[in-house]
Amino acid sequence: MAACALRRGLLSTVSKYNKKHTQRILRIADSSCGFDAYRPRLQQCLACGLTGGVQQKRFMSSRPEGKVLETVGVFEAVKQHGKYETGQLFLHSVFGYRGIVLFPWHARLYDRDITPPMSDSKPEPPGAHGSKEVKGKTHTYYQVLIDTRDCPHISQRSQTEAVTFLANHDDSRALYAIPGLDYVSHEDILPYNSAEQVPIQHELFERFLMFNPAKSPPFTARDTLKAWQEKNHPWLELSDVHRETTENIRVTVIPFYMGMREAQNSHVYWWRYCIRLENMGNEVVQLRERHWRIFSLSGTLETVRGRGVVGREPVLSKEQPAFQYSSHVSLQAPSGHMWGTFRIERTDGSHFDVRIPPFSLESNKDDKAPPAGYTF
Repeated sequence: MAACALRRGLLSTVSKYNKKHTQRILRIADSSCGFDAYRPRLQQCLACGLTGGVQQKRFMSSRPEGKVLETVGVFEAVKQHGKYETGQLFLHSVFGYRGIVLFPWHARLYDRDITPPMSDSKPEPPGAHGSKEVKGKTHTYYQVLIDTRDCPHISQRSQTEAVTFLANHDDSRALYAIPGLDYVSHEDILPYNSAEQVPIQHELFERFLMFNPAKSPPFTARDTLKAWQEKNHPWLELSDVHRETTENIRVTVIPFYMGMREAQNSHVYWWRYCIRLENMGNEVVQLRERHWRIFSLSGTLETVRGRGVVGREPVLSKEQPAFQYSSHVSLQAPSGHMWGTFRIERTDGSHFDVRIPPFSLESNKDDKAPPAGYTF
């Protein structure tokens, strides 16, 4: 059952079903009104698998005076099987933003909360905590565009510049970022449709997609999107996802290889990694510290400790259960491993450590020069 994170103070849902329970009206207020992530529990129709049905609660009690609700679109049935196509509009079920699917990625999910058979398992790196082997299973993620109207309202819970590239050798800047580009898991997609020809505001929307009412969904990929995907594939590709839960705090890690640079007569290999922490329980907790162990194939083992993550110490509550961020690591070797813990504080002042699942840092064999941002 999909857990729908609708915008408190921004969203109002009104169920209007026909006899087969196939439609659900979504209304969104003017986007200048701020919102927080909110996750009401919705009933699921067993006949069609559609979330909703009996939930008719309004979420506009704190709506500023003068804000008017306007219809954005109609919810569609959540896909239990198969994948969403390019051009699918959606709401993010955790962070609540509007987005559109560009293309899918088929990743291997290594879930340490599941005890698999011993065969076809992926071993842990040397020195990592525990000795459990994990079997990967195929899982669908999507490259998506985020509506820029929603970016200011989710910036405290999820970075909207999470996709970065290495700059050219002769550029003084180390990284380029593409704002409003994200990776979304299949279960986080709440699909809807809209009659608007430009339902998502993003500078790349009309460069990447075109309106085609004869198709479903009615947005198809332009040649520029296909060319961009092909050119940037090595630096965008999502291949492995790692997940582990400790005391109701689930940590998901997705590493990405970014390329190699030469510095002081040596090769430096770069990766970015995206981490999502999610509170699966009812207790309010706060992330206080991070503790990383970074092993390089060159034989070095580095320890990193610090307060919070990316300058923040996020609170994870039932109303705002998740926090997502990206960071970077470099090694003077083509591969390595990372693992560690987050120190979490309860409201009574006690602490516990949440495990960060170990993950590999692997470089591409056919290493090419990474692009500088996006080009057409």
